[in-house]
Amino acid sequence: MNHSTHSLLKPNLFLTTLLGSILLASCQPSGGDSSMTSPAAAPAVGEASLTNASAPAQQAKGEKKILQSPPQLIKTAEIALVVNSIDDSFRQASQIVKQQQGDVVGLQDDKPQDGSRRQTATMRIRVPQDKLETTIEALAKLGTVQRRNLSAEDVTTQLVDFQARVRNLRKTESSLLQIMNRTGSVGDVLKVSQELSKVRESIEQIDAQLKSLTNRVAYSTITLQLEAAVSTTTPQQPLGLQVQDTWNNATQSVSELTTNLISLAIWLVAYSPYLLLLGGATWFGYTRHKKQSSRPTTQSSDSHLAP
Repeated sequence: MNHSTHSLLKPNLFLTTLLGSILLASCQPSGGDSSMTSPAAAPAVGEASLTNASAPAQQAKGEKKILQSPPQLIKTAEIALVVNSIDDSFRQASQIVKQQQGDVVGLQDDKPQDGSRRQTATMRIRVPQDKLETTIEALAKLGTVQRRNLSAEDVTTQLVDFQARVRNLRKTESSLLQIMNRTGSVGDVLKVSQELSKVRESIEQIDAQLKSLTNRVAYSTITLQLEAAVSTTTPQQPLGLQVQDTWNNATQSVSELTTNLISLAIWLVAYSPYLLLLGGATWFGYTRHKKQSSRPTTQSSDSHLAP
């Protein structure tokens, strides 16, 4: 290997080694970066002893801080009520949600056509997590509680993992940008640019998942189910309205009958030639049959009269 070949391979070997170490560091947890210290930055013997002496106290302090941090929970609730009027309950529930700084994200109202069935409705609500219990208690006063459920999902580990991965990827992104500023070869710049695009894509995906999870923690979901206390019945109309409805139905029936008769007359006129032919053929057949049936009777009567 000559001197020119060795000079060309040396920058590529350095770049490959540097990229490998950066990607390896990005795969480690965020707490692992503090343990990788360069020899030039190593502390003195006295400082090392002080650091080692204070390490257990710092570790205990960090563990205490982690234990004291509240868990990140995704809370969902369900409450079923029997109410006197679903429409009034809808309005009151909307006012309660507005007072608790929440939103109505879903609404379904089932009004049966059969009067023997009860009217039901469902409302989906999102409120801040710290106002969940207050909102449930306010909604429970709208009617008789039939069912009430509350569940929570702990996502603390997922949030910590997402945050650590985003931090490590940010560090990798910064290192790749520094490499692009130092390298002058077009091939090396392209390689670093490709790695940079992959890192940024991963950052966007994890950041979107982190925001969605954080939003679900911050806002809780309540499913409110309403059922009418009595079946829906159609109110009886006054006598004047009943007479008017009867008159309207009668006139409509007469109008429909007149229209049908006119339509029938038009059809008969249109098919009159065929009807005349059919009637003439029927009359001809009938008269011929009548003549044939009357001839034997006449002949027999003549034979009896002869001497």
